[in-house]
Amino acid sequence: MVLWFGVLLPGFWCCPCLACTVSGNFGENRCLPLCDIFSPAITASCGIPLCVPPAGLAMRVAIRHRYNIKGSLCKDICVSCFCEWCSWCQMHRELKQRGQNSTAIVNVPPARGM
Repeated sequence: MVLWFGVLLPGFWCCPCLACTVSGNFGENRCLPLCDIFSPAITASCGIPLCVPPAGLAMRVAIRHRYNIKGSLCKDICVSCFCEWCSWCQMHRELKQRGQNSTAIVNVPPARGM
């Protein structure tokens, strides 16, 4: 039940909100998934057809590589193209299971004057 109310319902009603949350939790810019909304229109206006959401695919591959999850680029492309909503829900679940719900901030001390 927790999965249904915690991930699937918010993902279904507002997939861009879930995508932005996942992106932020992974340490990327929260607005990165919005590229998936605008990129097809921009590339189509230039005459280049685009059916693969670039940000969703890149995040999926990065998560798979970081956590050594079995899979292939071909499978990632298929899931990203045909069920992007499912892809973002899977990524959210993986990050939640691995405890990556916070971003590490590293403070670098200022350089000393000469």
